[in-house]
Amino acid sequence: VQLQASGGGLVQAGGSLRLSCANSGRTFSSYPAGWFRQGPGKEREFVAAINWNGGTTNYADSVKGRFTISRDNAKNTVYLQMNSLKPEDTAVYYCAANRFAASVITREYDYWGQGTQVTVSS
Repeated sequence: VQLQASGGGLVQAGGSLRLSCANSGRTFSSYPAGWFRQGPGKEREFVAAINWNGGTTNYADSVKGRFTISRDNAKNTVYLQMNSLKPEDTAVYYCAANRFAASVITREYDYWGQGTQVTVSS
């Protein structure tokens, strides 16, 4: 599994961005996946997770109702739609995958992509 995150950028507060996480290695359509973020001077934190078929999703309380995680297994890609962005959402966003569940726990993920920077201006 080789993950590549993209779609970050600079956006004004209240705006939207869609992050993509593509797998260029063996298919990960059977792997749960998640998004995490790490803000300046902060530890990496859970954002959202999805099981292998999209039937189960989990969200951090701070993004519920604003962010949506989804996946297209035919395209080997997981997405994070981010709406109503706030300055506190500014962070490097990472996608990850594991073999068991749509976990909220960072250490339970085995595969990580490089991060993509999201900056929200006020």
